[in-house]
Amino acid sequence: MSTPSSDDEPPLDPAAARMIAKVRWLMLISGITTMVAITAVIGVIGYRVFKSEGSAAAVDVTALLPKGARIVSTAVAEDRIAVTVDVGGGIEIRTFDMDVAPKKIPANARVLVQNGHGDITVRGSDSGEIRVTAKKSVKSWSETEAARIADQINVGIEQNGDGYEVRPSGFDLSSSRIGVDMEVTIPKKSVLSVKTEKGDVAVSGISSDVVVTDMLGDVDVRGTAGDVNVETRKGDVKVSGTKGDVKVSGKGGEIEVNDTAGSLTVEGEFYGPVRVDKAVKGVRMVSSKTDLTLSALAGHMETGSGNMDIVDAPGNLTLRTRDSEISLENPGGKVNIDNRNASISVRFSSAPKEDVQITNSSGEIALTVPGSASLEFVADCRNCEISSEFPGLGASKTESGDSHLAGKYGSGKGPKITLKTSYGNISLRRTSVSLPAPPATPAPPMPPKEIPPATEQ
Repeated sequence: MSTPSSDDEPPLDPAAARMIAKVRWLMLISGITTMVAITAVIGVIGYRVFKSEGSAAAVDVTALLPKGARIVSTAVAEDRIAVTVDVGGGIEIRTFDMDVAPKKIPANARVLVQNGHGDITVRGSDSGEIRVTAKKSVKSWSETEAARIADQINVGIEQNGDGYEVRPSGFDLSSSRIGVDMEVTIPKKSVLSVKTEKGDVAVSGISSDVVVTDMLGDVDVRGTAGDVNVETRKGDVKVSGTKGDVKVSGKGGEIEVNDTAGSLTVEGEFYGPVRVDKAVKGVRMVSSKTDLTLSALAGHMETGSGNMDIVDAPGNLTLRTRDSEISLENPGGKVNIDNRNASISVRFSSAPKEDVQITNSSGEIALTVPGSASLEFVADCRNCEISSEFPGLGASKTESGDSHLAGKYGSGKGPKITLKTSYGNISLRRTSVSLPAPPATPAPPMPPKEIPPATEQ
């Protein structure tokens, strides 16, 4: 049986033949259109290169697009690159490198940078002018509508009294469909204020005061010489290397403050953790459950997730809180702690010089001091035990289960240690006393030298 050849195939009917011809014609048109578009793009690029006499600078732009986004088209106009993307059926136009004419200002002028949606970066410099570079993005269901809105967006620098304001224009700043990212350079002695509804804020190299109001976004302030004031509603805050006082208020996530020559104040609800390394003038923290005043912090403090750790606090400490396990290492001044429903541990690396008062409820207290210290103890607890490692200091217990300890330890007069809790034990511990080294054994005396008799002359 022979295999049928292509010559044996029946001819196509006229309707099918017309359909195939039509498809081929559409494919030809699509190919020609693609070639024309590619030729136009190459022509524009070549024109811009030769127009600048061969000295065109190459610019690399990296655009982070939303997950699942599809690039619809790109365009180049003057110093801008526009990318049109399709995100879930919606059209978004992103324009990059929107330069703004610089403006000279006095060295110590007030500068306000205001935005609706978008990231803001502000850097201090030795120049006497404001310089701005911006990138804008527009979301819309129509490419034509998105392009129309994008064309109206500008960023300007305006003088307002004795201050200057940098802000986008041409749209409602509260619109969530429009975002403008700005990079701003200002004289480093300028007094800076930054306000935005949504977006991250980064500030560095400013030698005057800095105020940041960011409703939704992270804030990072570095290397400033004045005071720093940050207000936020949702986001993390990081401040490092500042010579002034730092204040963070509102509510949000993590707070990290490193190496400040001033003080730190935290007011509001931050689910943390809150980390602090070295606050020379102390820490003040106020929330719905915590009230902390620390006059100096030479080491580290961290609070969050039901605990508070403080290490190397040479000043006075006053703390009122609840539901937080407290660990205090090496305090140097007066200590006053009031807690509930969690344990308290305080450890002195050197003999206390000031009074210590610790009150707890439904939680234990552990106190460790050097054995060489001279102290006066008063400890009371309800339905608990008191243990003591100090010779001569023992607790008495009532029939109802309450315990009491009172007495003095050491050879001299020392500060008073008052401990009180209920439904939790009290432990008094001492570190080992380092005994002085025994005196060296004196060398035996040398025998006297014999004196020869005098010779008669």
